[in-house]
Amino acid sequence: MTASVTPAPKPAARPPMLARFTTQLTVDRRARQNVYFVILALVLLVVFPLFFDIFRLNLVGKYLTYGFVALGLVMCWGQAGILSLGQGVFFGLGGYCMAMFLKLEASDVKSTSIQSTPGIPDFMDWNQLTSLPTFWIPFKSLFCTLVAIPLVPGLLALVLGLAMFKRRVGGVYFAIITQAVAAILSILIIGQQGYTGGVNGITDLKTLEGWDIRTDTAKYVLYFVNVGLLLGAAAVAFSIDRSKLGRILVAIRDREERVLFTGYDVASMKTFAFVLASVYAAIGGAMFTLQVGFMSPSFVGIVPSIEMVIAAAVGGRTSLFGAIYGTLLVNFAKTYFSESFPELWLFVIGSLFMGVVLVLPNGLAGVDLRKAVLTMIVRFSRRGTSRRRNAPPAPVVVGPVPEAPDGHGSKGAEALHS
Repeated sequence: MTASVTPAPKPAARPPMLARFTTQLTVDRRARQNVYFVILALVLLVVFPLFFDIFRLNLVGKYLTYGFVALGLVMCWGQAGILSLGQGVFFGLGGYCMAMFLKLEASDVKSTSIQSTPGIPDFMDWNQLTSLPTFWIPFKSLFCTLVAIPLVPGLLALVLGLAMFKRRVGGVYFAIITQAVAAILSILIIGQQGYTGGVNGITDLKTLEGWDIRTDTAKYVLYFVNVGLLLGAAAVAFSIDRSKLGRILVAIRDREERVLFTGYDVASMKTFAFVLASVYAAIGGAMFTLQVGFMSPSFVGIVPSIEMVIAAAVGGRTSLFGAIYGTLLVNFAKTYFSESFPELWLFVIGSLFMGVVLVLPNGLAGVDLRKAVLTMIVRFSRRGTSRRRNAPPAPVVVGPVPEAPDGHGSKGAEALHS
């Protein structure tokens, strides 16, 4: 008698409908991101220039310089889980690099002939310096300045990142350290007045390679240059987000220990995200100097760094385009409240931060409008149904029984009551 061997059942394959649905979700997400990018480009390149005058347009350009910081925070905080409370450091370093070049161009011998030492910035002459400091000399060249804008903040972030992440320092401790760096740099800039301009900063910036940056035409050109750089930075960040590196950064944020055990160099990847965020912030600082015409330590310290984090949180710390919209919204609100209610602005910014943390942890980008509308409809329909169920029954009115045509109506009534 031959024994029959029953083959082992094959593992159930993924249903083709589920596979198609997952693929469709990925395609839909990428399509939505592309749509958001096109809408943002149209708003910045077409709508704002058509409806805003040059003053408001220059104000929007100033707000968009903070959009670079928000993009960097999305990659650093939203994707990799690294909260940095010192992005004002890198924003200020990029701005000071550009301001040093512009100030040297405005401090030629002819323009500073009334100084005791012509050819150096006016604040150096006021502080009795007789020669240009050595670290200022490379900023006589525009090429060296453009190289220094991302290089100087990037090197500082690289040193901080390797020193912290190699020792597994992260979370709240890393945030406190970056905040301390912001305080130290702000105090250093204010204390070294003869080299940095002190609390007033570097002001009276006029030309860029002979091109007057104070005219309306220059402000229009700088606005579009700013928008082009911001959209380019967003496209680069979007491509990183969709790559394998972006997925690993998200995995580090959610399960760092598991990623570490799989063999990836977590410290190097976190350092990369931190350096990228610093370079983005530095580019924003350089464009801020060109848009506004000065740079001061008030944009370097703790308060501006926290405001940058709040702007990214309001828009959505995991959404690249949401962070830009959040930056515009927070800065518009800051301008309005600081002009109308200057004594209440700090309370407003604090309430905004607490409200985002408690009510909208994913920011405005995390709000699903379709789901919110459907939820409201369901709630209202349930409320109406419960009201109808709990309503008291309608009273029953018993009137006289109508008399039948055959004259037996009273008998019918007696039978009914019996």
